[in-house]
Amino acid sequence: MADAAAYHQLLLVEDSPSLATVYQEYLRAGPYQIRHAHCIADALKFANQAMPDGVLLDLRLPDGDGLSVLRELRGRDPDLPVVVMTAHGSVALAVEAMQAGASDFLVKPFAPERLTVTVANVMERAALRRQVAELAAVAPRQGFAGFIGAAPAMQAVYRILENAAASRATVFVTGESGTGKELAAEAVHSISPRKAGPFIAINCAAIPKDLIESEIFGHVRGAFTGAVADRIGAARAADGGTLFLDEICEMDLALQGKLLRFIQTGTFQPVGSGKTLQTDVRFVCATNRDPLEEVRAGRFREDLYYRLHVIPVPLPPLRDRGDDVLALAEAFLVKSAAEEGKRFQRFDAEARAMLMRHTWPGNVRELENAIRTAVVLHDGEVVSAAMLPATVREGGAKPVPAPAPEPEIIKPAPPPAPVESRAVESTKRIRPLAETEREAIEEAVRLCGGNIAKAAAFLGISPSTLYRKQESWRRR
Repeated sequence: MADAAAYHQLLLVEDSPSLATVYQEYLRAGPYQIRHAHCIADALKFANQAMPDGVLLDLRLPDGDGLSVLRELRGRDPDLPVVVMTAHGSVALAVEAMQAGASDFLVKPFAPERLTVTVANVMERAALRRQVAELAAVAPRQGFAGFIGAAPAMQAVYRILENAAASRATVFVTGESGTGKELAAEAVHSISPRKAGPFIAINCAAIPKDLIESEIFGHVRGAFTGAVADRIGAARAADGGTLFLDEICEMDLALQGKLLRFIQTGTFQPVGSGKTLQTDVRFVCATNRDPLEEVRAGRFREDLYYRLHVIPVPLPPLRDRGDDVLALAEAFLVKSAAEEGKRFQRFDAEARAMLMRHTWPGNVRELENAIRTAVVLHDGEVVSAAMLPATVREGGAKPVPAPAPEPEIIKPAPPPAPVESRAVESTKRIRPLAETEREAIEEAVRLCGGNIAKAAAFLGISPSTLYRKQESWRRR
């Protein structure tokens, strides 16, 4: 038998006992519990004891007009569904009943299915109205735990993060680069019972493969070349708090096995040590890849995936967040203007339209960098479209057809150099990409007087990326 809470409580107001019995039999198969009142006095008495979920109301009652019951009960609950029944049907009476708040109108006699369908429809409409009212009463959050935005997709993210925070379960954040995966991890920590503990973040993609095990588990002195002192590692540093493993799918397969054991037992061994240590951490992981595809490709352990992928949090790309683009841009403008000592307060209409047109392949990080670049390179109170970086201006503009090519003038080709000498000459001009990147970054930092944030803005990367690269160079 169904739980009583699953039933609708109906009040049947009908002076004829035989008709009341017939109507109850018609509705017997439905999810209803029915109380029968044969007059106005009984109807109001039952309503005083407990307001019904719906009412079936005869208009001709021994002690008065049923419309008085309709007006009284609808006065108490304006959304109460009431189906009026009468053998004296007329257009005028129907109009009067509907004006008084009736949900529907039945003229006796009626077929069983007419009654059952009418009652089901008015009850469903009432339920939908309540749901709409409840949703309207809860205004969408404009932000949450560091996030900015009121897009429906973000409301879902906020609810997941809020519910996940109270648990010890592992949270697995997915999303494109720049969508705020680390911010999601910080949000889980900041509203969890562990908020007083440490939050330790490890970027598995930014640390060389031969050093990441030491970064996570620590090492003892002499464990490897350069290990001149003991290091506790992130696992111990995060004891009592949260350990965030960013870009988890970049982790080496051999280390994935050790991480799985750590998650299962809470124990680990520092590199070069035979001593087993124990720690209490909550895991949050993130990746910009499809983790299941990484499992299928053999790059990520299936058992580790199922151990970590407990509460998935998919972050939407910025292009799917609508007006959040402008809300974020305005917040970044205020922040950057304050940090740079500039007067900017708002964007002009053309700049706002351009921000909304751009597809933001780099997501929120790209938007923040674009606003910072505009603030660093210009001044004034209003950011115009011309002040935005070229990538944003060109990204929002329609492609311009290329001009017709000039007639080609054929010149005699010089005699080819010997193959061997050409190869030697070419390789002399090739330099390692990492070397070129480091020189470009160091030159940018020097030109910006050591200001990392400003250098990052000019380079089009986040300051945290620049800091990580500098840290990796210092370790070499």
